[in-house]
Amino acid sequence: MNASLLYKITVVALLLSISSAKAQTDLSSTQHVEVSFTGRLAGKPFACGSQYESVGSKKSTVTPQDLRFFVSDIDLLDANGATVPVSLDQDGIWQYKSVALVDLEDGTGGCRNGNAAMHPAVTGVVPAGHYVGLRFSVGVPYELDHGDPLTAPSPLNMTAMFWNWQFGYKFIRAEVTALPVPHAAGNGENAEPPAATGTGSASQVVDKSQRRSSGFAVHIGSTGCGNGSATVDPDHECKRPNRALVTLSQFDPAKDVVVFDLDRLLAESDVTENSPDTPPGCMSGENDSDCLPIMRALGLPYRDSPAVEQVVFYAEPKQ
Repeated sequence: MNASLLYKITVVALLLSISSAKAQTDLSSTQHVEVSFTGRLAGKPFACGSQYESVGSKKSTVTPQDLRFFVSDIDLLDANGATVPVSLDQDGIWQYKSVALVDLEDGTGGCRNGNAAMHPAVTGVVPAGHYVGLRFSVGVPYELDHGDPLTAPSPLNMTAMFWNWQFGYKFIRAEVTALPVPHAAGNGENAEPPAATGTGSASQVVDKSQRRSSGFAVHIGSTGCGNGSATVDPDHECKRPNRALVTLSQFDPAKDVVVFDLDRLLAESDVTENSPDTPPGCMSGENDSDCLPIMRALGLPYRDSPAVEQVVFYAEPKQ
């Protein structure tokens, strides 16, 4: 073997060794992270097909219909409070750029407008380190919020989460069907029920009239988005972005889970009634009084009420 060829072989081997060492160093400088989410209702795990009691201001009995929401711009917090962005895995289904769709319904029971597939955990990569907290936005960033869902990449092509008349996405889609709490007719808790007419007993008449189910939906998205069309960007940033910012100062991705607590979201809402001449529940409309307690729970300003600290999301140890 001549000296020139031996030199070339030696150089190539050295370069391969350096490249391998660099790859190992790069790999060790990052770590995979998984942020898990779960739903809670009436102090119990959220599950389609289940029934929950004592929900909302009137302590109603409800069954779930939906629980999906977008999260974006996810950061971990280190011990010094510095934010470190999570680079999301681009899985082609649930996560795109900085946005992920968290889906906690499975299409069963009352959630028949949903789908069987679920996505309870957001995954990505961060620089290797020790992290003690979490921060994220509930919503879709403005630059991704107003495209055409028919041509958008997944999960932005999931039309159940698109809000044509608001020219953007439903950041949160949470729905329940409620039954009013039975109560006696007349004045006072011990009043006699009304007399029955025709066939059937008085108790049957009262039960039938008092157990009409009603839907209560919470659809949160940006409003006041200027001129545009169902699939064309508005001409300026929306007046009311309605993107809730969640900061959990104590959160370990390996040990903790983020809870979406529907009890807290609906605590001040009568889920059996609806403000006259408004959509059922809260659709983020500016003149819907049903939205005031919902927005307050999410930490969002509404009308003359300023933003406060959100109470819907919190961390707890994984079970």
